[in-house]
Amino acid sequence: MTPVIAEIKQNLLETISPFWKKLKDEKWGGFYGLVNYDLELDKKAPKGVILNSRILWYFANQYLLLANEEDLTYARHAYTFLKDYCLDKEYGGVYWMMSYDGKVIEDMKHTYNQAFAIYALSSYYDATKEQEALDIAYTLFYKIEKVCREKYGYGEAFTKEWKATYNNKLSDNRYLCSEGIIAEKTMNTLLHILEAYTEFYRVTKDKKVKERLEDLLVIFKNYVYNENTESLEVFFDNHMQSITDLHSYGHDIEAAWLLDRAAEIVEEEALIQMTKAYTIKLAYKIKEVAFEEGALNNERYKKQIDKTKVWWIQSEGIVGFINAYEKTGDEAFLELAAALWQYIQTYLIDKRSNSEWYWEVNEKGEPISKKAIVEPWKCPYHNGRMCFEVMRRNKDV
Repeated sequence: MTPVIAEIKQNLLETISPFWKKLKDEKWGGFYGLVNYDLELDKKAPKGVILNSRILWYFANQYLLLANEEDLTYARHAYTFLKDYCLDKEYGGVYWMMSYDGKVIEDMKHTYNQAFAIYALSSYYDATKEQEALDIAYTLFYKIEKVCREKYGYGEAFTKEWKATYNNKLSDNRYLCSEGIIAEKTMNTLLHILEAYTEFYRVTKDKKVKERLEDLLVIFKNYVYNENTESLEVFFDNHMQSITDLHSYGHDIEAAWLLDRAAEIVEEEALIQMTKAYTIKLAYKIKEVAFEEGALNNERYKKQIDKTKVWWIQSEGIVGFINAYEKTGDEAFLELAAALWQYIQTYLIDKRSNSEWYWEVNEKGEPISKKAIVEPWKCPYHNGRMCFEVMRRNKDV
């Protein structure tokens, strides 16, 4: 893996990081929200709050890993935009979407979005020890726990005033839409609450956060993991009952290592063993059913397999397979991680000047969908985090 690690570090420093630094909006704050497939920058495009949080998380963690003060200035720039514009000072929580100049475009409150703000603020606090950032994270944590937490998991979609509303933001899967269904709860949101609370607990060691994190680990085991299929259910009704037959390959391999990380941070042996027992099965199942033509397919809906190769799925696959190797010693996982990196280099890294990675390619490796290089969901969080994780787990490189 050593040559692969060096190549991954090079891509981080020479492609990913410079690209996102160029998107810093010096006039209006934050970072520009859209670069289309033709690499045209729209300086007046809306700025997604999730994208801003992910950029904040990215630069804070790059600073923590590499100790380059310049990265901290970019993290602080994203943090300032979040606290000055994205926070609702009246009702609490972060908004969904801002205009280029910091005005509210979509004022809904989504639990997924609050979680990513906590995730980013926790890392920023770790990097700077600025108490204000931690205080904001606490307000978001308590808002989620007071308003969103339910008997079965967490409610997801709310109005500006925190009244429950339709969850169309996170249940817009094309297959679900074809059935005319809107999921009240999603594995995706639950996973990122767990991810955020993991980081938040790591930097606070707060007993209440630990309790909620432990609850989430149990919810995943009891309601999300399907023992018969050795996969995670994706969309749920309000009682956490699965409502469709969908296997999201990317989320399963991402969850496999994030669940392990959460259990390790909690430091409760029973939870570590409970979690490890099925996350290993998740990784083996993805190895068995999702890897094809050198990369991971997107998902399976009933008997239909979507063979699109998506940037974030390959990134999470590398981390998930390395994590599985560390747990099992099965070198087949390392070989898969190396194969995914080879595929990324060949097909997903955009070779055009001043670009980064394509969103996706088809099964022939062609970016025919021409999705944007930057937009509210296309971010440096997945591929940047993959680089960080590979480098952290191999500190000699």
